Amino acid sequence: MKSLLVAMDRNHVIGLNDDLPWYLPKDLRFFKEKTTGQTIIMGRKTFESIGKALPNRRNVVVSRKAGDFPDGVEIINDLSVVNDWNRQWPNKEYIIIGGGHIFEQAIKFADRMYITWIDEEFEGDTFFPEFNEKEWHLTSKVKGEKNEKNPYDYYFIQYDRQ
Repeated sequence: MKSLLVAMDRNHVIGLNDDLPWYLPKDLRFFKEKTTGQTIIMGRKTFESIGKALPNRRNVVVSRKAGDFPDGVEIINDLSVVNDWNRQWPNKEYIIIGGGHIFEQAIKFADRMYITWIDEEFEGDTFFPEFNEKEWHLTSKVKGEKNEKNPYDYYFIQYDRQ
């Protein structure tokens, strides 16, 4: 299964200056729960913004440029490799975590989307692509807890492709 995992605001903003424009600890915990033990796939800029291989995950970076990546990071040139893996090992989940250009490519073949939707507007320079909701089935929508550390209304949403 090929899944997308993203947090975005009302306007599909997902980033600003290679970072998240918000701080939402419950979303970070959700990210960790969904990705631990899984293969995560990201673009080079996303990897550079994280700054290291995330522990207890298979870290894969999509990059056409040769770079100096640390141990524990695999490099692929093209997202089509993920489709090949999915055919070979269809019971595994491959989670694509960004950034914007990677999401634009991957949304065409993704089977599932995990979206933390933040009911707020932020300044941003990176966006999640628009998608046709008729192609997706809303599987779950859970309101996140709003408190002093998580100051926005937000929802954990799962869509599965129709």
